[in-house]
Amino acid sequence: MKAPLFSSARRCRFVILISGRGSNMQSIVRACREQGWPAEVAAVISNREDASGLQWAASQGIPTRVVPHRDYADRVAFDAALAREIDAFEPDFVLLAGFMRILTEDFVRHYADRLINIHPSLLPLFPGLGTHRQALEAGVAVHGCTVHFVTPVLDHGPIIAQGVVPVMPGDTEDALAERVLGIEHVVYPTVASWLAHGKVSLEAGKVVVRDVADRAFLWSAPAVSLEKCA
Repeated sequence: MKAPLFSSARRCRFVILISGRGSNMQSIVRACREQGWPAEVAAVISNREDASGLQWAASQGIPTRVVPHRDYADRVAFDAALAREIDAFEPDFVLLAGFMRILTEDFVRHYADRLINIHPSLLPLFPGLGTHRQALEAGVAVHGCTVHFVTPVLDHGPIIAQGVVPVMPGDTEDALAERVLGIEHVVYPTVASWLAHGKVSLEAGKVVVRDVADRAFLWSAPAVSLEKCA
């Protein structure tokens, strides 16, 4: 039998929510293992039983759960059931990683200051869906992602960190999305590491990050040179 990826010792505990392949979840799990954080991914939970990320997490020895949203009459009932599953794992932080559900205000308040999301734009620009199309239509020179605390206002929580990529001439939505995903896989694990090491806090609604050289990231995806955009 394959050995569990994480020890059972009490560390900073993450529960990660996904709806699909969970590529950001995978990047966090790998970074936690390879960098030796004082943390463990206690569970991966999805609203879809066909989410391929569940199989990957299980292969890494991580407990998985499914709370199918279609089994519940409304968002309130679903969120209550989801919270029960999450709380069973006693997480310090709940990380949304491609979790495609709008959460109720009561759910968000239940995890106040412990609920983290990644959004594929440089918030406050382009909240909601279709961010890459919006960026191309707006003609921006740079695009990226934002990791933030979740509040009841969609995509408007206090920002922890952002990753930036260039918008290239002739970009399509798919090409830009792939470039942004590359930076997401750097920024989200970095923020998770800060959380694991106790470097992030909210003070009077403002994010405070301690002992970190730079909260902003400017990296390009593989095979894309920033010099070509000069």
